[in-house]
Amino acid sequence: MLKKRIIPIQLLIDNRLVKTIEFGNYRDVGNPVSSSKIYNDSDADELIFLNINRTERSIDPMLSLIKRVSEVCFMPLSLGGGIKTLDDATRLIHNGADKIVLNSIVYRDVKLLEDIAYKFGNQAVVVSIDVRKDNINGDYKLYSDCGRKLERVDLKTHLTNVESSGAGEIIITSIDSDGKMNGYDKDLIRITVDNTTIPIIGAGGAGTFNHLKEAFLETDVSALACGSLFNFGDNNPIRAKAFLTNYSIPFKVI
Repeated sequence: MLKKRIIPIQLLIDNRLVKTIEFGNYRDVGNPVSSSKIYNDSDADELIFLNINRTERSIDPMLSLIKRVSEVCFMPLSLGGGIKTLDDATRLIHNGADKIVLNSIVYRDVKLLEDIAYKFGNQAVVVSIDVRKDNINGDYKLYSDCGRKLERVDLKTHLTNVESSGAGEIIITSIDSDGKMNGYDKDLIRITVDNTTIPIIGAGGAGTFNHLKEAFLETDVSALACGSLFNFGDNNPIRAKAFLTNYSIPFKVI
């Protein structure tokens, strides 16, 4: 049986760790370097860093951050936000990133995804997809630019496109659930898993360990990303895994 993963996701604005609600209002929740050290010491499988600064859309904040994080954190690191060229991806990987996370750029330049996968391997490329549910017809709509731009491609088509172009993994995030701490959108996760053959990371909505249990047991998701669950309250990956192993959910030993 494939091992499951729990991945803290860290959202960054101006070198500070923040937490959003539905990709909108956000609050400062700390220092990303200090937080990374805590996750390193508490059995996180990986870390995901996303620069969500609405104005500073370059890799410069990530380059500065990864050098400091690499001194205190010794687990796989995935970085995204503002990556526009193969050179951007190359600089991040050469400075310590294990994986590159692409989102908005893929809708307009899928060749960049292909180029990064060709140069570094599919395992080094993660595509992040942000989704809202249409309240009228129930369809899932895709958004880019930190949830501000509606894309005209449907979810299943986009999943097929990114997988065939070299993505090694997909993060599927429910914008509606982001920061609400009411649980993952399991239907969204199921659709994503059913229409791909690569590992899927579910994101958006974790508020309790039971939410993790339900998503792992009721879908074939490979990993779950958590933000608010660890930012608010006395929770960490060690405690999450201790709870989940009671339900025969397998995790790799670090």
